[in-house]
Amino acid sequence: MSNLALVPRTEEKLTPLERLQALCDPGSLQTLRGAVRSSRMGDKTAPGDGVIGATGRVDGRPIACYAQDPSYMGGSLGEVHAETICRVLRTAGRARMPVVGFIESAGARLQEGVAALAGYGRIFNQNVALSGQVPQISVICGASAGGGSYSPALTDFVVMTERASMFLTGPGVVKEVMGEDVDAQTLGGPKVHDRNGVCQLTADGDLDAAWLVRDLLDYLPQHATEVPRRWPSMDPFEGASDKPVPAEKRRVYDVRAVVRTLVDGGRLLEISPRWARNMLTAFARLDGRAVGIVANQPRYLGGVLDADAATKAARFVRTCDLYGIPLIVLVDTPGFLPGSGQEKIGVIRHGAKLVHAFAAATVPRVTVVLRKAFGGAFIAMNSRELGADLVLAWPQAQLGVMGAKQAVDLVHRSAIKAADDPGEARNGLAEEYERDWLSSETAAREGVVDEIIAPASTRRRLCDAFGMLAEASAERERPVMRNIPL
Repeated sequence: MSNLALVPRTEEKLTPLERLQALCDPGSLQTLRGAVRSSRMGDKTAPGDGVIGATGRVDGRPIACYAQDPSYMGGSLGEVHAETICRVLRTAGRARMPVVGFIESAGARLQEGVAALAGYGRIFNQNVALSGQVPQISVICGASAGGGSYSPALTDFVVMTERASMFLTGPGVVKEVMGEDVDAQTLGGPKVHDRNGVCQLTADGDLDAAWLVRDLLDYLPQHATEVPRRWPSMDPFEGASDKPVPAEKRRVYDVRAVVRTLVDGGRLLEISPRWARNMLTAFARLDGRAVGIVANQPRYLGGVLDADAATKAARFVRTCDLYGIPLIVLVDTPGFLPGSGQEKIGVIRHGAKLVHAFAAATVPRVTVVLRKAFGGAFIAMNSRELGADLVLAWPQAQLGVMGAKQAVDLVHRSAIKAADDPGEARNGLAEEYERDWLSSETAAREGVVDEIIAPASTRRRLCDAFGMLAEASAERERPVMRNIPL
């Protein structure tokens, strides 16, 4: 638990020191740099040059952290301010521990000119140097402009509070240059950035954000070469795994209901829940192990893959691979979204990111086809050919190039047109095509599915698979990579 005795629950906006105390275990916070003693404040600690750097513990695990102070020159970044943050980042790298930054800054300090800009450059360099080495988390607590937005974007996760905003150029400059009258929330609030992928998580206030970071850290390791902490196993939510899945192939459902029947306690931490909602990415635990979940979400757009969904999943897969978190992939997708709009925004390029992410991943990963997997999406969603360790399918699952009716319209177009009753002929040919070419039994015979399993046995089969794969993964060396923003 965090140091609640020092953090007033009634105050949504906390001071920089209170933010760090809310994050860290009671009595564990130790300032590194940027803290000064003020006689006017008695024995309290105040930030020096607008930022406090510190180390502490979260659930007993050491972390590095810092918090900017908007009451000191708007939290603007000067040369000394930048050096404090760089020292925190260097400490995190040397000690191989996660780093968390509470950010609220007006950007580069105008009074210091290019020296302030150079300070941001040093911070960016440190962010990149730590990328893929230790988890980096940014918490945006208020207005963060210019470089105060770029640094978070270089970290693994961005959390925003409801009162936060982030943008490269503020409303005043936007109005002067573009003639657009817009406020900070409309320009770069959480309702903007949790829908475009810049922000992965949102919180009501500072205290909620600190607790959310503690929850997120629980799924992450101390550093890239350490296995995430394992907890005692818990039973999932009661209910059959296939109960939420309608028998009708075109009916929608919420894939989170399936996930909750598989993971410990039925609990998951969804990442980027409002961006590309047709793709679910989340952390959970299976038999006590931290796992990443990637799943098509039929509740939105029928679970179709599009440019944003592919980019979202690719980033999450790569993050899990960097930090040794095994992947469960649940597939129910009709394919990639067709149309000129998707082609214009480069769906090919974005889809290739997902293919590359899965093909390059070295962590254990198991795919379960729930209902359907068609076309390029069948390959992109961690297929056997991309290197999945195990591909399972439920008995009713269908896998193929496209759906049966679309296929027979192409293959048997002439026969259907010549039939006395084209509709009846089309339906009959579609049923035959489903049986001969799309069934999970056919996929198993072709070797693209390793095993057909009963939905009720899915959790047990996943636990057995990851128990076996975990031993092999512990001996596998993973190349050093960076988490490049997509």
